[in-house]
Amino acid sequence: MSNKIEALTKTVRGRVITRSDSNYDEARAVYNAMHDRKPRAVIQCMDSADVMAAVAAGRDADLDVAIRGGGHSVPGFGTIEDGLVIDLSNMKNVRVDPIKKIARVEGGATWGDVDHATYPFGLAAPGGIISTTGVGGLTLGGGIGYLTRGVGLSIDNLLSADVVLADGRQVTASDYQKEDLFWALRGGGGNFGVVTSFEFQLHEVGDIVGGPIFYEVDDAAAVLQCYREFIVQAPEQLGCFFGWQIAPDLPFIPKNRVGDLFCVLVTCWNGPHKEAERVLQPLRDVAEVKAEQVGVMPFPALQSAFDGLVPKGMQHYWKADFITELTDEAIAAHVEHGKKTPHISSSMHLHPINGAAQRVGADETAFGHRDKNFAAVVVGIWSDPADDKANIEWVKDYYAAIHPHSGSDGGYVNFMSSDDDHRAPANYGANYERLASVKAAYDPDNFFHINQNIAPANGR
Repeated sequence: MSNKIEALTKTVRGRVITRSDSNYDEARAVYNAMHDRKPRAVIQCMDSADVMAAVAAGRDADLDVAIRGGGHSVPGFGTIEDGLVIDLSNMKNVRVDPIKKIARVEGGATWGDVDHATYPFGLAAPGGIISTTGVGGLTLGGGIGYLTRGVGLSIDNLLSADVVLADGRQVTASDYQKEDLFWALRGGGGNFGVVTSFEFQLHEVGDIVGGPIFYEVDDAAAVLQCYREFIVQAPEQLGCFFGWQIAPDLPFIPKNRVGDLFCVLVTCWNGPHKEAERVLQPLRDVAEVKAEQVGVMPFPALQSAFDGLVPKGMQHYWKADFITELTDEAIAAHVEHGKKTPHISSSMHLHPINGAAQRVGADETAFGHRDKNFAAVVVGIWSDPADDKANIEWVKDYYAAIHPHSGSDGGYVNFMSSDDDHRAPANYGANYERLASVKAAYDPDNFFHINQNIAPANGR
């Protein structure tokens, strides 16, 4: 243990876990088991003071530093070989002001933590589709989820953020202080510092009508054709994404169809319950529904419905694009490769990013793809490392088939894999140069580089 790390054990309230500790292997593990890295230490921070001390220690010891919130990063950005992991997972307090409809969320919270705190007030902040996902990583990359069409991305509802910078100071960024940093945080990823708390605008979301609708794979082309037209005109209170799903053994799945592949539409209607049937009827008319579990449920129940498909310790490899138009040629490619979905946890998700998300200007936040209509991600998740080659090939082949039809070189930074570093300028879009200037102002030495990295404008 270096002197800098040893000193941390006396200055931080959280645990400093090193290779000699019995719980080291547990502390260093992230969701994607492909990343079996051995950091020099894991700092389990309890508060902002711990984070400030950990950043200073990493900087002074000239160590690479990884920041971990929920640990879901597919490229494994929440861990590092022989460096420091600043683990925020103990910092998960959520404080709700139901009068102002605002929540203050600590940097290590998951969306499940947020939903647990906000649901009793009939409120929610727009997150993703998995409750174990960290608030920090998802938000800083943009934040696409069920509520995007109705209230915008997570970053569109961010009011302020407390940030520990590379020099160890904590500052607050908002529309009226550190405005350039606040702009960059909203879509620029973890490039600018460690966010120890987020302040979100909340919206009225209580019990929604939603869930998955299953169709035969042979009907997938018709479903996709209907979906691309439907989702443009549908009321913005409706969230709905397309995917592939090998049927799990659940009560609403016919027993003789468990293990079969289906295409699915996953719905979330946050409007008057009595209108749900009318709104969803076109989706039921497009093809015979083979199974469904659509009904009234608490919003947190939908948010956590797919958690079981992504347990910690699986193998992950993903590819993604933003999509301008879902063409007939793209649909044909989706059907060809979707039929080969190899594992119950694998899929391709097609998320709509129209509605409220498109009413924010491309230069108003760092998320620069406001003109795109969909975010597609080919999700490879499987359990046995012996199957790595076949599953990675499925993802790559699928992506190679749909990419020429996307109308975009960039994709959602939160959907990238470890071999996508070269795509960073395209993923950040037209805002990349401005982001590089903000990076130079707040992190000129690129201390925070274990991320979808933005090189500082000074070239370091």
